[in-house]
Amino acid sequence: MASSSRALSRLTGPARQLSVHGNAPAVNFTTTSCASTIVARSRTRTTALPRQFTRSYADATPTKKPRRIRNTIKWTWRLTYLSLLAGVGAVIYDGYKDRHPEEQFVPDPDKKTLVILGTGWGSVALLKKLDTSNYNVVVISPRNYFLFTPLLPSCTTGNIEHRSIMEPVRQILRHKKAAVKFYEAEATHIDVEKKVVKITDNSDIKGKVHETEVPYDMLVIGVGAENATFGIPGVREHSCFLKEIRDAQAIRTKIMDCVETAAFKDQAPEEVDRLLHMVVVGGGPTGVEFAGELRDFFDEDIQKLIPEIAPRFKVTLIEALPNVLPMFSKQLIDYTESTFKEEHINIMTKTMVKKVTDRTVEAEVTGPDGKKSMVTIPYGLLVWATGNTIRPLVKDLMAQIPAQKDSRRGLAVNEYLVVQGARDIWAVGDCAVAGYAPTAQVASQEGAFLARLFNNMAKTEALEQRIHELSSSLNLQPGDTAAKTQEIEDLEKQLRRIKDVKPFHYSHQGSLAYIGSEKAVADVAWLNGNIAAGGKLTYLFWRSAYLSMCFSTRNRVLVALDWVKAKVYGRDVSRE
Repeated sequence: MASSSRALSRLTGPARQLSVHGNAPAVNFTTTSCASTIVARSRTRTTALPRQFTRSYADATPTKKPRRIRNTIKWTWRLTYLSLLAGVGAVIYDGYKDRHPEEQFVPDPDKKTLVILGTGWGSVALLKKLDTSNYNVVVISPRNYFLFTPLLPSCTTGNIEHRSIMEPVRQILRHKKAAVKFYEAEATHIDVEKKVVKITDNSDIKGKVHETEVPYDMLVIGVGAENATFGIPGVREHSCFLKEIRDAQAIRTKIMDCVETAAFKDQAPEEVDRLLHMVVVGGGPTGVEFAGELRDFFDEDIQKLIPEIAPRFKVTLIEALPNVLPMFSKQLIDYTESTFKEEHINIMTKTMVKKVTDRTVEAEVTGPDGKKSMVTIPYGLLVWATGNTIRPLVKDLMAQIPAQKDSRRGLAVNEYLVVQGARDIWAVGDCAVAGYAPTAQVASQEGAFLARLFNNMAKTEALEQRIHELSSSLNLQPGDTAAKTQEIEDLEKQLRRIKDVKPFHYSHQGSLAYIGSEKAVADVAWLNGNIAAGGKLTYLFWRSAYLSMCFSTRNRVLVALDWVKAKVYGRDVSRE
């Protein structure tokens, strides 16, 4: 031990070599876990060495650095499958809630009866936000579902199944706090004086009673509009409209009829050209999206299945205005027209249809020099996607109200959507003239506005009635004056806190349109301006926006699955 101590005492610097006497006991050196000292271990004692000896005697293997890329991939994968599990769980939970709704209560029969006509965008937006416990709500409509119309063109080619964009009305009403009555019937007459609505059951199966009357205290009209033919001969008889599910089904059937007939043995070439010529009248979003979907259908599916006739397929879009998509910016209009040119979709602007037969369209074309000429366009399928006109019910109601005699496009309403010249009647959607374009976006905001208005009215009326009851009984009985006075003050404070609903103001969120070849255009409101974009990234935005706008989680899941199915297996070309 003495020789070991002397050997250690001779170590004075980091550069000096350590010498050990031959007959000295062996010494072992190890590095401590904190890398601050080296411990010399002998047979009898352990000595801690200064830090400067670490470099000369450290024999431990250096620690390997963590593999950042590997860890990143690992955690990304974990987050991905956890997100998928959470998404699946949320869908299952939402389905469970749909299948097991809470119990409803029957509203007080003494409360006012609110009758809502229609199950379109305006009416459903109203029902979605309305507190049904404040009224006896009755919904009347000839269709017992809500239809997500922006995706209707996709149903015509089988890209989306029609039931994926339908939401049963009774499913919507079942999740309201108070029970709501629904009658699948068509309103045929509104008696303003008696405050009753005459309804008729137009289904194929009728009972002993198929006509009756429904009284109302408050009435909301959201019946929409009909397709306008502008008095052109043959339009209603020979063209297909694109407004309802049955229209999309009829178009889908007729497309395949044209294809299979064109592929028939010994068919003349000029007849094949006519059968495979699809004509779309209307350059708005509906007509443009249908033309794009139709072109995709033939390029991606028909061409692979029936290649011998695919090159003869042709799409023509007819528009009376100087350009298509007039609500979009000039930049997007030019982009749409150039894309259609690449897709071999013929655009005929400044063209007005004059007559329609079972095989041809006769139209008047205005040339660049202003001269007009008549052209005859043979077709296999004609889709009419332009113009709205008022329904007979609305026309009948306008005849009863003198203030509506000068209105031509629908029921004129004031800033609170009250029908001019009428009491306790409101109108929303395409049947109302509120100074805005007849779009789903406008109708949806109008319905939400009425829900806020009616909820506010119910709260205000309940508080005012209670204040009146307390005030009328004040000081009639001894001992309760202070308590009633305090309650009146509290109710008046609540009444003042209820904000008055300001007049309706439409907030434009933007416009979207699919133009084929997995491209779309978007003119979206952003801060104080608009963002105009077009292309494949905009197409992804278009899909995500429409998916988020679907009414329920069920609709979103079904639409997404339809898109995946069409991408993987192609569109269904069977004739229904």
